[in-house]
Amino acid sequence: IFTRSFDFLDWLLPATNNFPRAHRFTFTQRLLDAAFDLREHLEIANLRKGNTRLAQLRLADEALSKVRVYLRLAARWQWLKRGQYRHAAGMVAEIGRLLGGWIKTTIKALK
Repeated sequence: IFTRSFDFLDWLLPATNNFPRAHRFTFTQRLLDAAFDLREHLEIANLRKGNTRLAQLRLADEALSKVRVYLRLAARWQWLKRGQYRHAAGMVAEIGRLLGGWIKTTIKALK
């Protein structure tokens, strides 16, 4: 999950440079903030245990949901090409699967 989220950020930053300048400090910033929040919550969760880890994983899941919405909007407004959106959606889906598995494992460990 750490490699996948890093690769996603590595792809996302240059992709957002092509977004309209008028929206760079609003929409683009929110998308990037959500993506960085996702990564930060994953890093913190890795350092924690128990309920604190679970709380960070849930915050990461919230950030991932925001990223999904922002990417969908960017695709609808044609700021991302179809192939770019397909690629991003695939990366986000994989991160989501990995995150879901980590959440389930953490919940089982708490029981």
